[in-house]
Amino acid sequence: HLQLVESGGGLVQPGGSLRLSCAGSGFEFEYHAMAWFRQAPGKEREGISCIEIARSGGHTHYADSVKGRFTISRDDAKNTVYLEMNNLKPEDTAVYYCAAVRLFGLCSLSGGHYPWWGQGTQVTVSS
Repeated sequence: HLQLVESGGGLVQPGGSLRLSCAGSGFEFEYHAMAWFRQAPGKEREGISCIEIARSGGHTHYADSVKGRFTISRDDAKNTVYLEMNNLKPEDTAVYYCAAVRLFGLCSLSGGHYPWWGQGTQVTVSS
């Protein structure tokens, strides 16, 4: 069955960096657009980045809140998508989720477009 497993979360000081990973199994990873979402306590889920499949150009997209600080990438040989997060701020504190959808073309930062989700990993930015 399809499974997405996030890892790499933790506690980091403001200005620090973390790299999240999301390993997929049970599906044809290379045909799925991948995305990262986050949800902070008391706030709505936010789509922060997505990456298209290589066959449609592998284009990446970012929410304004993370643009220039976060980088999404994928390694189809390892069935893994990454989120490199730099210059972290306290407002980045949230549970981070990866999501997948079988899709050729432009990926979306809207959660409703993704049928498959991981269980989430906590990121806490605090001094």
